[in-house]
Amino acid sequence: MALEYDVVVIGGGVVGCAVARELSRFAVKVAVLEKEMDVGFGTSCRNSGVLHAGFNYAPGSLRARLDVRGNAMMDDICRDLKVKIKRIGKLTVALDEEDEATLHRLKEQGDANGVPGLELIGKDRMQQIQPGVEGSLALYSPTSSIISPYGLTIGLAENALANGVDFHLGQQVASITSLAGGGWVLGTKAGETFTAKVIINASGLFSAEICRLAGISDYVIYPCRGEYYVLDKRLDGTLKALIYPAPKKNAPGLGIHLTPTVDGNILIGPSAEYLNASEDHSCTADVMKELRREGQELLPEIRMTDYIRNFSGIRPKQTPPEVGGNKDFVIEDRKDVSGFINLLGIESPGLTCAPAIAEMVRGMVERHIPLHPDPSFNPVRPGSTFFFSELPAEERASMIADNPNYGEIICRCEKITKQEILDAITNPLGARTLVSIKYRARASMGRCQGGFCVPRITRILRDEFGWAPEDFIKRSTASPLFAGNVRPVKGGGVR
Repeated sequence: MALEYDVVVIGGGVVGCAVARELSRFAVKVAVLEKEMDVGFGTSCRNSGVLHAGFNYAPGSLRARLDVRGNAMMDDICRDLKVKIKRIGKLTVALDEEDEATLHRLKEQGDANGVPGLELIGKDRMQQIQPGVEGSLALYSPTSSIISPYGLTIGLAENALANGVDFHLGQQVASITSLAGGGWVLGTKAGETFTAKVIINASGLFSAEICRLAGISDYVIYPCRGEYYVLDKRLDGTLKALIYPAPKKNAPGLGIHLTPTVDGNILIGPSAEYLNASEDHSCTADVMKELRREGQELLPEIRMTDYIRNFSGIRPKQTPPEVGGNKDFVIEDRKDVSGFINLLGIESPGLTCAPAIAEMVRGMVERHIPLHPDPSFNPVRPGSTFFFSELPAEERASMIADNPNYGEIICRCEKITKQEILDAITNPLGARTLVSIKYRARASMGRCQGGFCVPRITRILRDEFGWAPEDFIKRSTASPLFAGNVRPVKGGGVR
């Protein structure tokens, strides 16, 4: 039997979750279909976590308009959703005369886009903002910021859920059929069926495939992988601002740079390499070597022991490798396919643009179905922006006295407590993978990368939630952690 909805959003990335939350303000029945076992497992959480200011994009483009608007919305959104954000600003640095001309052009472009506070600054001011930075000139953008990308995606999803949106995880759309009287039927690989008056295609790297299922053959997505290194928190505070090179013409990205994160690590990257596969998140030896070399040039204090992890993300580009550069976003209410709203090619600055895209999509949905405000909508997500270890000592002592689980450390590197792990396991969305716990509690994100905490999390899941060996998966059913038990446990059962 089909589950009936007014609106079905395909894709649980940051844009899909922002759209779902925006629609939850109204008395409509909304569902999100996500092929992974949790929201934000794709491009949305595999990026630099930067909120861009909006000067890199052509005046009048969707990317420019939505970026400036989305950036301005983020303080209120992060406050309500308990998501970390730091307004640290950014220096885009010129190393030669060609770069300087680029910065002057970017300043004019940013002013035309309405980016607040842009300044071209010389060496002395650059050193005040970031001691040791090299370059002859810099464009300073105070509204450039850093954010937790997975924190934002999860926060948007959980708030949408609390306001009535249904999330169906592990549901990859396999068929889309239009109904003669209007509306749609969607079938998934898991065998579920959904109906909707309106479909919103927010499926990122797979958006062109979803288009084809709906009979639209206009688009091709070219996956472009960016690889990163993650540095240990020893270097926390070294970077006072974001430092980017002046962008090069027709480059697929903004170049390799150092990016501080809201939790104290530094990222080196991303590279840019076109792929034939949409989900090849490999990290390659040659690129890692190059990232180490460039990272050492940008920050000589880096030691080999500071490299604790690497990862990659994939951009959904509309431009093929022989063309390079970027196209503007596709955000369209299809006239030839009624009730199909298409969001395609949402690469950087998609993270920044997400809430503004959601506003734009809301207007499109309203052309098809009435949107009456829901007086019960609550924009505030319960909880704290901070982890337990970041709270004042007096507050931590009081919390331990009330709940001893706050006194037991499960993740030694990140100082994450048992109660924080329990909260991550019992998350509102029902996500149950090790990566889901990691994104919510930061467990296994420290130097040892889970060597200390994963066995302890495993024990909690087994002893307190009754998990069998086959229940443990890293991120999907294709990544099981255990094949079975190896010996009996004293007193009964098995270990």
